[in-house]
Amino acid sequence: MFVHIVLFKLKDNSSEEVKKAYHILKNMEGNIPQLKCVEVGMDVVHSGRSYDVALITRFFSRGDMEAYQVHPYHVSEVLAKLKPMLEASVTVDYEI
Repeated sequence: MFVHIVLFKLKDNSSEEVKKAYHILKNMEGNIPQLKCVEVGMDVVHSGRSYDVALITRFFSRGDMEAYQVHPYHVSEVLAKLKPMLEASVTVDYEI
């Protein structure tokens, strides 16, 4: 199993924008065959260290994650819409 985690800090972290980002990410479910599990969370603590949205995805292999990265839905429906909203993002990838 391969895990890909991304934390997103939005330029505008109003409730409406955070929910919009949440739905952009959550809508990947069922649209990308390589994506076996998707979990999306919105920050509730709002500390100085907090990011606004978390994405946890699981794949059977690293190759599946790499195919997901270039999948047309991920590129056109997720990256194209989400990137303009972002101030920053960080990621961690690991195998279990």
